[in-house]
Amino acid sequence: KLLSTICISVAASTFAVTAFQQTPYKIQTPPAHSSSSRLSIGKVFGDNTTKEQQLPKDVKDAISKCRGAVQKALENRLSRMDVEMPVGANFGVEKKKSSSRKSSLASLTDDDSSTEGLTMEKLDTSNRELARLFVEMFQPLGGEHISAVFNDENLADEARNLWSGDLSVECNILAIDRKLKRSRGGLMGKKKKKKKAMGFASKMAEELEDDGSSGPFVLPKDTEVALFVAPGPKELIAIERICNEVGMGTCVILLNARLSRVEKYASDDARKLFEGFEPVWFLGAAPQENAPGCLMHRAYPDKWLLARKPQVGAPKTIATQEDMFTGEECAKA
Repeated sequence: KLLSTICISVAASTFAVTAFQQTPYKIQTPPAHSSSSRLSIGKVFGDNTTKEQQLPKDVKDAISKCRGAVQKALENRLSRMDVEMPVGANFGVEKKKSSSRKSSLASLTDDDSSTEGLTMEKLDTSNRELARLFVEMFQPLGGEHISAVFNDENLADEARNLWSGDLSVECNILAIDRKLKRSRGGLMGKKKKKKKAMGFASKMAEELEDDGSSGPFVLPKDTEVALFVAPGPKELIAIERICNEVGMGTCVILLNARLSRVEKYASDDARKLFEGFEPVWFLGAAPQENAPGCLMHRAYPDKWLLARKPQVGAPKTIATQEDMFTGEECAKA
């Protein structure tokens, strides 16, 4: 199996984070006939010795640490990753006319100050900015090998418009649901005839596959890294099928899927699949009913941290363990 040594760099000019600039990289392109060579990744960022676990200080630090966690996961040949940032985090990627827009890690503890003014538009922007960050990380692979997959055409079109002409974010921009676009009142699309009652999985699968286009959603054949942006329970059904089709040779990364909040999967096989996704990066609120003012953090391959934010100063770590903290464990800490 031919190894491809890939160095992934973040375009520091886009994010104004000079700390992300890397030394020159080499890409050894595998022969076109060798499909099994995909995702054979060595040291992608150079040496990155793990230091003592620390919570990120700000957005720039969070992005840098997240990047390092992804590096470690790739070095260990993980091809199923889950990445979760705080709800509504503003990465400061998309330039706005308003100069008052500053990057911030919003909603870390879901308190009133962090969720004030949180809208669907801001949530979509946050998810799109995170997707853009990851597209730039993997850019040395070549845009034809990267797929950024949004839930619907409305979200995909927005990304196409904003990223158009920017060589630092070349990729395939796709939508799982290719027939529906959201309007202010909800979703716009063709009206459907009433259908007989069916189970959860069958209903969701039918909605995704019967989209009036060219059949079920599929990834472009040359995709090496697939980034699924904020998928919900319905989209997870399509992702399960995609994972089974492409195999472990294609890297699948879930961005803000919020898997810990998914109460019901389509099947036991689906639950097993998504529980097998490695949480390479998690930064978000702990269950506030059990641990008010606390947050959880994990950067692969380190342990999970539980931290509490005092009235003054930065959050302080109060507990660590190998697995994600449950509500009960948060309460005991």
